[in-house]
Parts: sequence; structure tokens; C-alpha cells
Amino acid sequence: MNELPEQERIGAEGPGDAASVQGRIAAARASEQSGAVVISVDAMGGDRGPAAVLDGIAIARDHRPGVKFIVHGREAELAPLVAARGLGDCVTLRHAEEVVTMHDKPSTVMRRGKGTSMWSTIDAVRAHEASVAVSCGNTGALMAVSMLQLRKVPGVARPAIASFWPSRNATGWNVMLDMGADVKAEARDLLTYALMGSSYARNALGLARPRVGLLNVGTEEHKGHAEMKLAHELIGGAQAVGEFDFVGFVEGNDLPSNRVDVIVTDGFTGNVALKTAEGTAKFASELLREALTSSWYAKLGALIAMGPLKRMSARIDPRRANGGVFLGLNGTVVKSHGSADATGVAAALELAARLAGLGFAERLAARVALAAASGQDAPPEEAGIESQK
Repeated sequence: MNELPEQERIGAEGPGDAASVQGRIAAARASEQSGAVVISVDAMGGDRGPAAVLDGIAIARDHRPGVKFIVHGREAELAPLVAARGLGDCVTLRHAEEVVTMHDKPSTVMRRGKGTSMWSTIDAVRAHEASVAVSCGNTGALMAVSMLQLRKVPGVARPAIASFWPSRNATGWNVMLDMGADVKAEARDLLTYALMGSSYARNALGLARPRVGLLNVGTEEHKGHAEMKLAHELIGGAQAVGEFDFVGFVEGNDLPSNRVDVIVTDGFTGNVALKTAEGTAKFASELLREALTSSWYAKLGALIAMGPLKRMSARIDPRRANGGVFLGLNGTVVKSHGSADATGVAAALELAARLAGLGFAERLAARVALAAASGQDAPPEEAGIESQK
């Protein structure tokens, strides 16, 4: 496991579930010593079934030969798929008879889901058998089960889902959170999102000092409701301890720009933005396809421009950004898109392996603990007066 910066090591020794933290550190060190990162995978939750998940594992295995997988689901279905792909050397099957469907309510899964592949997948991380979990299943149920089994990091009131957003930055991506874990967020939650999002960008994108923006209806400081203005003040005051630069308010047209690296918002707004972008991209793609096939001249032009079109398509391919990370839990959980194909699943597994190898869960917990210890997550006195009005 990579060594934590000094301040994050100090933060990790602060208040919290010491046994859980030490267990995760021990699991990471064991993986490092054995030369293997272990990923717990729910094979049953996706729209395309377990075959697509196993195809994704086969791709990930070729890219990262040392990674091991604990695959959860119905063994009678999974065993032939594993054998057909020659994955016996890197896959351990864990039988789970029940499956969480996309229509199951999170509350029902929390009460009756112990026999499901999703529950078993998260339980392997809780028991420190794996460093990270990956599932294509029901997002609400996965978050509920993850919170129930892994618990929240001390100092985090509301966990968040962080995803990559294609951008003009040198890395090709921005980080955006929350993408739908919780439909509302108070000012202190948005501050926590800024701390967690910058930690994620630092580890996943290699940015030493990420630039953080707060999504609003305008960039002027006087715009937005009172909670948004308080969040602006809190995030601005946490730049030193969070090791990020706060660029202030950003707008929707800044999401793919090179002005910012991390965009912070509540889960309702983030999810609407995500679905809007997906729908718009699909619509534009359909219009382009119709235009390029409308006549023989158009088809000839498309043939001439085939190379640039393929490069553009590859850059905006949503499968490359597949994998929303649950931040704020005592363990790392990656949520793959429910309709992900083998390429998308492989991208989520690659992200999971990278975060596990960095000891990301410990780094993030340390960063939040450090901010709490320094009082950066506490609202100023005048904010308390404002909230009472």
C-alpha cells in the first residue's frame, strides 16, 4: 500500500472505528505482500447478465494479471462461464442464490437481502477478504447495503457518488459529486463532498492540488440560496487543510471545461445533470448518424472523415468513464452502470483495482478526519445565527 502523506497518517489516527481502519490497512498490506489486489464482484445485478460481467473480468485480467476476483452469484450459472473464459486461476466463486433486481426497494433489501449476491459482495469487503467491491446492480439498494455493512466514515453525514465527466482538462476528465446518493445536501455536506472529491481527484487522476467548484445558477457570489452561500464560505475556508484550490461558483456549461477539476453539488442536481448529458449525447449521436447516412455524398464524406469520427467517439464513449465511486464509507464500492457491456465493466474493474492499490479508502478517511480535527467542517458562528432565522 502506498504511504500516506504525513498529515493524512495523523488524521487516520484520530477518532473513529479503529478496528475497521486497522482491518482495512491490514487487508491492503496483505494484498501488497501477496502481490494481488482482490476485488469483490456482484455478477448478477446487471441488465446484461453474468456473461457481460465475466467478459469484463477477462478484459481486466489481461490488463492487470495480478488482480484476483471473488465473484458472487449462482454458482451453477457462473461456473461454466468462468471455465469457458479460462478464468479459473484468478476467480473464486462465492455462491449466492438470490438476486437484487432493479425494481427492489432499498428498505426491502436491507431487511431481507442477506442471501443476495449484492449483500455477499459487500460482505467480502466488510470481512477484509477484498479491498473493493464492484456491482452493476440497483444503485439505491447498493448504497443502502453498503452503508449498513461498511458504515460511514466518522465526519461524513451523507455519503456521495462521484463519477468522471469528460472534459478539456489534460487528464480528459473532471470529477463530479454527488451523482444521486442523496437528493439533498446541507452546506456542511457540500464541504465534505469538496474534501472527498478533491481526495478522489488527487488519487484517481494524479492531481496534486485539484481545483474545486460549487455548482450554482451563476458564478457571482451573491447568487444562490442561503445554504449555497454558506457552502461557498465553508469550502473557501477549507482550501489549506483540503489541499485544493476553490474557484468559487461554476455553472452547468463549466462541467466539461478546463476551469475546474471537481464539481460539487447535491445528488438531485447531479443526477439530473448526468441523465441530461447522457440523453443529449445520445440524441446528438443519432442526428449525426442520420446526417452521415442521408445520401451517397454524405456516406462518402463520412468515409473520408472516419478516422477523426472514431477518435471523437472514443473520447466521449461513456463506457470509458463507467464506474461511480461511493465516497464516505469504511471501504471502497464502485457502482457500474446497470447496462454496462464487457468494456464498461472492465473500466469499472480497472478503476477499482487502481483505487485499491493506492489504499484510497484510508486516504479519504484520513482527509475527512483531518478536516474535522481542525474544525474546518464546523460552520462559522454567524452561520448558526443565520440558520435560526
